[in-house]
Parts: sequence; structure tokens; C-alpha cells
Amino acid sequence: MSGSPYPLGLRLAGRRVVVVGGGVVATRRVPALLDAGADVLLVAPELTPALRAHADAGRLRWQRRRFAADDLDGAWLVQVAVDDPTAAAAVSAVADERRIFCVRADDRAAATAWTPAVTRQGPVTVAVLGGGDPRRAMAVRDAVRDLLAAGPGRLAPPPAEVGAGGAPGPVGVDRWPASPHPTRRGGQVALVGAGPGDPELITVKGRRLLAEAEVVVTDRLVPGLLLDELGPEVELVDAAKIPYGPACTQEEINRILVDRARAGRAVVRLKGGDPYVFGRGGEELLACAGAGVPVTVVPGVTSAIAAAAGAGVPVTHRAVAHEFTVVSGHLPPDSPASMVRWEHLAGLRGTLVILMGLKNLAAISATLVAHGRPAQTPAVVVQEGTTGAQRTIRSTLGVVAADVAAAGLRPPAVVVVGDVVGALDF
Repeated sequence: MSGSPYPLGLRLAGRRVVVVGGGVVATRRVPALLDAGADVLLVAPELTPALRAHADAGRLRWQRRRFAADDLDGAWLVQVAVDDPTAAAAVSAVADERRIFCVRADDRAAATAWTPAVTRQGPVTVAVLGGGDPRRAMAVRDAVRDLLAAGPGRLAPPPAEVGAGGAPGPVGVDRWPASPHPTRRGGQVALVGAGPGDPELITVKGRRLLAEAEVVVTDRLVPGLLLDELGPEVELVDAAKIPYGPACTQEEINRILVDRARAGRAVVRLKGGDPYVFGRGGEELLACAGAGVPVTVVPGVTSAIAAAAGAGVPVTHRAVAHEFTVVSGHLPPDSPASMVRWEHLAGLRGTLVILMGLKNLAAISATLVAHGRPAQTPAVVVQEGTTGAQRTIRSTLGVVAADVAAAGLRPPAVVVVGDVVGALDF
């Protein structure tokens, strides 16, 4: 029996959704489920680094094994993201027996549900089903997104739909191109800053290049909902670097960028925040340039400023702070490899922003106090700034490390120290 798909929205908050598979397809799909508040159970022998980061942070539950029928106990939805069609069919059969809708990445025709191409503009979510053609669904999705971004009064049909004399012609989705950007320029790498966490904070140029990409090399700080917008034909390489955990080496990342570009493909290296703010973007640019690969750099909004702003803290404020300093805290102050002169930073009157500093926060704060920064200096710590999972604690320099430990805050987090922390209190 066949028929037209029936579109609807699902309220998944607190409801179990089972994802079978831990590869790149699951990496794309899981962030949207987490954003919906779903109780995600991930069943897979291994995970990509990005998915492992979600599991380690407690955002989902991971069963490190192959699928079993009782995994669907209490489930409202199942998404199958495995390469083995026999294994996918087995999961689908169990779901069908239990009357649970099943999304299959390997075989849309055999699925009982589909994930649409989605775009979000504020409170509005637009979902497009392309009749089995994901590229066309993405093209329509992107066109609608652009029209919504343009605002009222600028809505117009695409050029192909304008009739004689400039009058609008009939709009037909079959006339939309299969790709919104049919003239991809391969053989190049774009280093794109994805912003601080909110997917709407990527730049317009960054989003355009992402839509044109044939290969996307991502890391763990990239907003997951941006990956959910990628087409099924886009190769996604997870180069996530989890602090003190599994990681793809920088040399391997450089090799991937160069090899894919030399193969004539349009490559986007998508990096959280800004590529040049502790993002090793310079190393990747030099590697590509040394191999003769053209590189475009697209700056991004850095969490060093945006996370503080999202917590209601400016990094400068008239008559409070006329300077701010951004430093890396990934090494303790007494490390011979550290290039930060913490004793000098203690004497500054401006704002101090510390990235990657949670593990060493106790040593950092003690060093600053020991060299003259008052222990009562206001401090704020923002975890996962600008996202729906943002957590914020306000403290003072002398006890901020203890407060962070008591609250159970985890990376990624930004620490801001200075009188600006209370500048906007009213």
C-alpha cells in the first residue's frame, strides 16, 4: 500500500527515541533529537568522537553493543543509521511489529517515517519533504530559509518563475534545481567559523559555503543542527577533539583537507567559534597552502565574547573595563610549555577571558590571587554558551573553582573574570 506522506510535528521531550548506529549519519541526526528534548538511547558498538562527547556529557545513553529487540521497549521513534541493510531491516521489522515509526537512512522506501529537510528562523520551523529526492527538498528548504531571512516585502519567486512582462508565473517545485548551488567550485578548502553554539550565529557566507560543500570536516564544538542540514551526498568527516579523550591528530586533519581538495572536491573545514581563536586554523591554512590548495577563511563569532554576552556580561563597559584579554587555560600555570604569563595578567585592571580552562581553574585562580588579583573579583563561568543547554554560575575569583566543581560544570565553558560581571545588573 502506498500513499502521500502525512506531515506532522512530534513532541519528543522526555520521550524515548532509539538511534541504532554510531557513525556519521547518527552524528548528523542526534543533535536535532537532543534539541527536541528527546530521551535518546544510542545503540552501537562504537561511536564517533562527537557522539562520544554527547554520551560523556550525559546528554544521551549509550549501549555499547549491537541492537537487541528489547531496546525498543518504551520507544516512540527509532532511527536506523547503519550501513548493513540486513541489520537495518531487522531493526525495522521489530519496530513495525511494535507499531513504532522507523526512519531508515539506508532505504527510504522501506521506512515508515522520513526526516525532512529543516530550517529554523526564530520560533518558526520549516520542514520540507521532497518526494524521495533529498536534494530537491534541500533546495526548497534553502530557498524558503533565504526568503524568511530577507523579511516581509522581499519575498519573490525564483527567477525561473517570473513570467512575461515581469509578472510572477506559476510556482512549481519541480522547477527548482536539484541543488541550490549548482556551480560548486571544487579543489578548494574553506576554513569556516561555525560560531559559539547557536546555529543561527554562523555568518551568511559561512552558511552558503556549507551548503555548497561536498566534504565537511567538523569538530565537537560545531553546532550539531548545522550538520543536520547537510545533504546525504555530503561526506562528513568527524575530526572531533575531545579534551583528554580520543582525537584525530592535527596531521591527519591536514592530510584529509589536502587529499579531498586535490581530488577536486569542495571542502569546508567547519570549526567551532572562529578558526583563528585557538582553532588551529593557521596550521591548516599553512598545510593547504604548502600543498598548493586554495584556501578561503571565513571568520566566526568567538565564544570568548558571545558566551559572556549570552550570560548578560559585556567584556568591556564604560568606566568599568577598557580592555579585555583572551587566554588559553589548557595548560596549568606552572607548565613549562605554557606561554601565558599569569603573574602579569593578575596586574591588569581589565577583563580576563579564559578558554579551555576548567580543568586547571583551581591552579589558575590561585596564581592570579597570589600575584595580586583580589580574591573577591567577580567571575562568571558559562557552559555551552548561546545554546539551549547553557548553564551559568556567578562567583568570585577566590572560590570559582570550588563552585564549578560543586555545580558539575563541564567543557566547553568560558570563564570571565572582572568587574564587568556585574556591570549590567539592574
